[in-house]
Amino acid sequence: MKKIKWNDVRLVLMLGAVVFLFSFSSNRNESRALKKVDVIFADNEAFITRDKVNKLLIQNYGSVTGIRKDKLDLNNVEKTLDADPMIDKAEVFTTIDGRLEAVVRQRQPVARIYKGGNSYYIDSKGRQMPLSDNYTARVPIVTGEIDSADNDKLNRLLKYIHEDEFLKKNIIGVEVYETGGTRMKSRGYDFDILFGKPINIEKKFNNYKAFLQEAVRDTLIEQYKTINLKFTQQVVCTKK
Repeated sequence: MKKIKWNDVRLVLMLGAVVFLFSFSSNRNESRALKKVDVIFADNEAFITRDKVNKLLIQNYGSVTGIRKDKLDLNNVEKTLDADPMIDKAEVFTTIDGRLEAVVRQRQPVARIYKGGNSYYIDSKGRQMPLSDNYTARVPIVTGEIDSADNDKLNRLLKYIHEDEFLKKNIIGVEVYETGGTRMKSRGYDFDILFGKPINIEKKFNNYKAFLQEAVRDTLIEQYKTINLKFTQQVVCTKK
């Protein structure tokens, strides 16, 4: 008979014990009932509240607390939250101590659309987003012949304004013409910005920033009626 290698036997027994304990712990953990729901916002709580998220869960699943962890379909919970027009993405998971955590990222509006008698937001992905009872976003108001606009180009323009810290504070209104051209209003100044169609966006806004810097320095800015950015090589102004 071969000599028994007791070190190998002990190693096998130890591995078996670890597997057993892990399996026992995992099964026990999965059979636990959920005790609490925590809603965490990836950004500031604004357009949707923790109470609203909890209500969405209750409406679709009843009382989430008390459900066994292995009986809750986390993918369906995420889909339920993602379907809300205020939510961009939700990530849902359970913790070892029996909590259900929902990490919610809200949609980010880039403009408020006034169309006929309706008003709604456009978010950073070009999707319609309803107004919120909890919070009003400080974004440009878009009016005019919106149906005549190229939606992709208009959305790129609005997103560009939103992502630029200066323009985000400076541009408060965008009017769309039937031709697809645009006119803008600036915070704190009376002049109109004739932007034209939403093309060469970066170049036009760079021209606008350079003009504004010079006009403020020369104290002539209050004399202008229109600032024409349609020509990418120059800024054409008319006085009052």
